Amino acid sequence: MPILNWLTRDEDIRTAQHVPYRLLEEVPDQSAGDGGAGNMLIQGDNLEALKALLPFYAGRVKCIYIDPPYNTRSAFEHYDDSRRSVSGFNPP
Repeated sequence: MPILNWLTRDEDIRTAQHVPYRLLEEVPDQSAGDGGAGNMLIQGDNLEALKALLPFYAGRVKCIYIDPPYNTRSAFEHYDDSRRSVSGFNPP
């Protein structure tokens, strides 16, 4: 199995081990589609969300898509995709 490597990998793994596990809370009024399909959309910190999934899905997940923050300037000050509001949708 391929393993991703980056410069601070060992340090990042140690940091992740200190993040506490959290419980995911379903918000029924924000749910859509087939509830039995097993799909989830999780809003929140990436590391906390992954730690919440780990006890239930370790070794069973083939793909996780993490949508990076966009136009918030909170994580990537240099990132700007010049996104504009479209048909009534105004980004935060």
